[in-house]
Amino acid sequence: MPMPISKNKLKWIHSLSLKKHRDAENCFLAEGPKTVEDLADNFRLRCVLATDRYLESAKRLNAEEVVEVSQQELEKASLQKTPHDCLAVFEKPQGFSEADFSIEDTLVLALDGIQDPGNLGTIIRLADWFGIAHIYCSMECADAFSPKTVQATMGALGRVACHYVDLPRWIKMLPQTIPVYGTFLEGEDIYCKDLRGGGLLVMGNEGKGISPAIEALVTERLFVPNYPLNRATSESLNVAVATSIACAEFRRQMRQ
Repeated sequence: MPMPISKNKLKWIHSLSLKKHRDAENCFLAEGPKTVEDLADNFRLRCVLATDRYLESAKRLNAEEVVEVSQQELEKASLQKTPHDCLAVFEKPQGFSEADFSIEDTLVLALDGIQDPGNLGTIIRLADWFGIAHIYCSMECADAFSPKTVQATMGALGRVACHYVDLPRWIKMLPQTIPVYGTFLEGEDIYCKDLRGGGLLVMGNEGKGISPAIEALVTERLFVPNYPLNRATSESLNVAVATSIACAEFRRQMRQ
């Protein structure tokens, strides 16, 4: 039977819209059957609020608490305008050691000050599509566990690890044999560059691009050409679109 949600539980769920509370509780929110079910395979599931329609047809979720609620009660808890069937609270993953992961002979993303949660979520989803398991984010990046970012990943957050690091210091720790790529308007044509060895691909802030501190560490400057080259066009590409083009070209060459 549908149950009313207590005021304390509603307050707790709503508090997770703020990073300081997500960090304090070590939890984050996800909404919608597809996102919740994908994340349930990779994160500990603390609580699920779901309608009877969803619970009757959904796969069994290994949650500490499952609460059947009416659509009206779900709307009270949800951060979305039109919630769809379920809302879940997951535990955030454990931290990591910066020395735990090797990026030799593979492709890894580094994000330098990506501010928009939608862009970050889309990039995480792109990384999942192109088989990139790790993203290293500067401390200025949007939070990968914010509700908007989580929804934009469409469940990919469970398969792509996002690490928040002092990005300049972390890049300096990498072996000198690993190329550090960045996209610039004055870079080398990405379609003429040998990218088969992989490396670290840095994508910059939506408005400012790659910061001077990171630019100084880039060893290979790439340019995504417009067509035709002498035609007046937009000033730049959206960072998620540029990431998609760059990752696709890396993967195209690495398949050959």
